[in-house]
Amino acid sequence: MENKSEKFSVSRRAFLGTTAVAAAGITIIPSHAVAGLGHVAPSDKLNIVGVGVGGMGFANLKNLESQNIIGLCDVDWKYTSGNGVFDRWPNAKKYKDWRIMYDELGKSIDGVVVATADHTHAIIAATAITMSKHVYVQKPLTHSVYESRLLTKLAAKYKVATQMGNQGSSGEGVNLTTEWLANGEIGEVTKVEAFTDRPIWPQGLNTPERGDWVPETLDWDLFTGPAKMRPYNSLYHPWNWRGWWDYGTGALGDMACHILHPVFVGLELGYPIHAQGNSSLLLQDCAPVSQSVKLTFPSRTPKRAWKGAKKGAVLPQVDVHWYDGGIKPMLPDTWPAGKNPNDSGGGVLFHGTKDTLVCGCYGVNPWLLSGRAPEAPKFRRRIEKATQGGHEMDWVRACKESPENRVETASNFAEAGPFNEMVVMGVLAVRLQSLNKVLDWNGEKMEFTNLSDTEEIKTVIKDGFEIHDGHPTFKKTWTDPVPAKAFAAELVKHTYREPWKLPDMPA
Repeated sequence: MENKSEKFSVSRRAFLGTTAVAAAGITIIPSHAVAGLGHVAPSDKLNIVGVGVGGMGFANLKNLESQNIIGLCDVDWKYTSGNGVFDRWPNAKKYKDWRIMYDELGKSIDGVVVATADHTHAIIAATAITMSKHVYVQKPLTHSVYESRLLTKLAAKYKVATQMGNQGSSGEGVNLTTEWLANGEIGEVTKVEAFTDRPIWPQGLNTPERGDWVPETLDWDLFTGPAKMRPYNSLYHPWNWRGWWDYGTGALGDMACHILHPVFVGLELGYPIHAQGNSSLLLQDCAPVSQSVKLTFPSRTPKRAWKGAKKGAVLPQVDVHWYDGGIKPMLPDTWPAGKNPNDSGGGVLFHGTKDTLVCGCYGVNPWLLSGRAPEAPKFRRRIEKATQGGHEMDWVRACKESPENRVETASNFAEAGPFNEMVVMGVLAVRLQSLNKVLDWNGEKMEFTNLSDTEEIKTVIKDGFEIHDGHPTFKKTWTDPVPAKAFAAELVKHTYREPWKLPDMPA
């Protein structure tokens, strides 16, 4: 009889068929797995593979090079070779297709680092988790609300160590901000404003009308993955994919995971109940030049004691405002003249009833507008050298601990998943702005509750203008109207291109 514990393979052939191991729900524990999952490897080092190693993935792996880097996967070998990643680990096996790498190295892999374009984070990480592999996934965690919920539940089911790549969550700024808020340093908070100086890549572009020749070193089909197939164009790849809805989440998705993390953690937020978005010209395929979003979170019972709060008291409803593309909040009247609110790429203002707390991107350098120096009890776990690889190495530490005794990482999926739902909810609010209404959201059911069967949405396909006899004529090409409910549902849970398929959502 076949030993099911040996049937670990998620080969490309199996993936493309109907008998993929992941779909069958088979949990495999490698014989050499780290502590807590089986026998500890003699070297006490993890065997790690990277998927998407041309950019941030390379930086992540450099912070993990005390471990064994055994596999490197990227769809564009020219872009990847140019950064020196293949030379740095010459003994690591090289791949373009992560499914083949999982198939060939499956027994040897302990952990997977995912740093591909946003739209493929979920499927690569979810498949790894169903193989009982620990995962480190770059921000944003996923491209959609449903994908975030899926990774949250899969991580809990398979009890693997997880971490999202928002390294500020392991930093002192987030610790202090959270502790000051809980200590009542600024009183009750009912409004937060946050911004980023991104994008630093092109946004607000018309969709290319022609395709370019695909470079020989790039597998465009693999890059496209579960998204709809469109002709390759150099405007999409490399790097500029962040500004295109099919592949990225724009400036908001790129930076909100860094900037809003102290907001989500410090105010103990959950699912929003209302969402509104607006922007510069909204196009069908490309994120706008600038955006603003307002997310409303309900009153909630804090999980920890808040100084000054009466027993049984709840934290008040709070509005979180987001700005990008050069838009920033108006400065408070007592703001120090000449002080730039942009600290390391953005900033956050917590408006309290007693004071205003300010911090930068990644939660760095928190301070109070009054000038007071808080002395709050320290209850957050400190992680050594979070900005020099500590965030990645804390994940390694968690991987080596048993699920029963594991100290969770600062951005494990139990927290990063719901937080990322908040982030991509901002994207939904922007893309649904033409409904001209406050959107009501049921977080548990992942659905908008105030969309009618008669509402429709249409979006600008192409923007332009012509000049005739000195007079400009503005010309916009629009999509046909589509039902708003169906459009919103597709944003919440994407329809994947065949044969790409996510594992099922755990109960």
